[in-house]
Amino acid sequence: MPETDSDLFGMTWEDAGEAFLTADCAVLPTGSVEQHSTHLPVSTDTLRADHLTAELVEAAEDHGLEFVRLPTLPYGYSEHHMRFPGTVTLSQDTYKSVLVDVGESLAEHGAERLLFLNTHGGNKEALSLASDRLNRDTELTAHFVHWTDFARDELEDHFGEGWGHAGDHETSFVELYRPDLVKEGKKEPQTTRELPETRSWTYFDDVTEQGGLGDPTNSDPEFMKEVVTNTTDRILDALTDDIGAGW
Repeated sequence: MPETDSDLFGMTWEDAGEAFLTADCAVLPTGSVEQHSTHLPVSTDTLRADHLTAELVEAAEDHGLEFVRLPTLPYGYSEHHMRFPGTVTLSQDTYKSVLVDVGESLAEHGAERLLFLNTHGGNKEALSLASDRLNRDTELTAHFVHWTDFARDELEDHFGEGWGHAGDHETSFVELYRPDLVKEGKKEPQTTRELPETRSWTYFDDVTEQGGLGDPTNSDPEFMKEVVTNTTDRILDALTDDIGAGW
């Protein structure tokens, strides 16, 4: 996992006490442990959360911001992947409670703001509700960013449609940061079925045979490097604007 000088993980309690009071924002990376087809590791979302927040912290100074980065929360809400071995999930209620507990701990230590930087779609509802709870019940200001939302236009322009879970986009990311974890011989177009129009699917194997979407053979790690840089700047610009506007 990448480390930065701003990581809580390496601080003493005295260092942490000062960092929480002086930083503009604490950052919690939120990922998952769940299947990502037959060619990517179950750690894919957690790897993304960890590396992308490291990129955010590194670029923050250029935007006039100072962060303290919390250890990545590896477990999320992944019940819909549970028919694939290797997936480990928290319940929706447990996950929301964990997020609120983390925020309340930081509020107790005097942190002013907390940014949830998320890389797993299944976490979004709980993160939104936890952010609401913290903003209503504590002195801490909670911000929630789903990383892919800030990259979506670039990803769609380059990959078209269907580049989601374990597909073109995520394969590109793992090849950029951890190519040793990609099973090249297992990369193949994912076999999927048409989704229903009047109900949601129940488990992910209702949707896909191998466990992914899109075509991982279209991966492009060099393009992903550009996307990471551009998306990092967009997120930091948005956060700077919100803080400046008093949100």
